[in-house]
Amino acid sequence: MRILITGSQGQVGSLLVSKLSATCEVLALARSELDISARAAVIDTVTHFKPHYIINAAAHTAVDKAEDEVELSFAINRDGPAYLAEAAKQVNAILLHISTDYVFDGKGADIYTESMATGPQGVYGQSKLAGEIAIAEQTDKFIILRTAWVFAETGNNFVKTMLRLGETRDALSVVGDQFGGPTYAGDIADALITIVKSIESGKQPQWGVYHYSGLPHVSWFEFAESIFAKAQEKSILTKVPALSSIPTSAYPTKAKRPGNSRLDCSKITSQFGIKPSDWQLALENISKYK
Repeated sequence: MRILITGSQGQVGSLLVSKLSATCEVLALARSELDISARAAVIDTVTHFKPHYIINAAAHTAVDKAEDEVELSFAINRDGPAYLAEAAKQVNAILLHISTDYVFDGKGADIYTESMATGPQGVYGQSKLAGEIAIAEQTDKFIILRTAWVFAETGNNFVKTMLRLGETRDALSVVGDQFGGPTYAGDIADALITIVKSIESGKQPQWGVYHYSGLPHVSWFEFAESIFAKAQEKSILTKVPALSSIPTSAYPTKAKRPGNSRLDCSKITSQFGIKPSDWQLALENISKYK
């Protein structure tokens, strides 16, 4: 089985490579090796390698920078997925693509299902939603995995930021009115691999969009509390900063953050038997996030 992985040096991409390389023929490409916004390069790479699956873990995820880098965001998050989907159809490959909670407006208290109305509030979310639409226009055989609050041992993420700040700060203020499901990147990789295995076993999937994130749902403040509690328990930090919960209004950012990022994962559980990410279990290995 041949699998093409784009964004291979990212949080999810790097874990996909490590998990799949021993059992599959993997072509792992970082952005420096394949710019997915370059259509000719995408078509050429795919038609030569002829993968059975393409897993797109590449994205422009700098949410605040996206407000200024509009063209770049849409090139990577919309055009890139469109070209990958076009190329996948040419070689009869299946495309698996990672999307985001930012496609929703983040308002209200309802947990988001896949069928609920989208309404992105910023360039990042708009470009990611455009990518979802472009994929559906180019191919029929695709799975889009929307996720949220991703963290891993590598890259830039909330867990690593908290641990870094915890070494030097006596006190920290963390937003307490944004809620979501922290999601370990390794669990996202495992979910994508489970989907591939299910399809390979002959099970006909329901193509389209699925939600996958972690439980229990918490605020950023509550997530920070858990991180520091685990860091102290595992002796990663000898002392932890005093935490205070602040509203979003007290921490202005260029891009608007969703107040509600809670995703309903029942569809992916029903279809593939995939349970939500256990982020508390992932924090047991907190020493690896330093």
